[in-house]
Amino acid sequence: MRATPVDHPASAARAALLGLLLMAACEGKSTSSRAEHPAARAQESALAKSKIPGATGVGRALKVSDSADARRKLEDSISNAPP
Repeated sequence: MRATPVDHPASAARAALLGLLLMAACEGKSTSSRAEHPAARAQESALAKSKIPGATGVGRALKVSDSADARRKLEDSISNAPP
């Protein structure tokens, strides 16, 4: 019987290490595509206004994203307020 990679402790350790490295590399990065690509907001907005199927879903997602950004800014301003 041939051993699978999971059967070898060294392979499992490498896989776990790789997973941890990937998580660490992604930590702290912005998840907002608009923060990384300013033109993306204009493209998403134009798509939301179009008549193609799914455009209303894009519009709703933009509204939810804007609401979350506003809430986060409010929370940041409250937490950074002087005592």
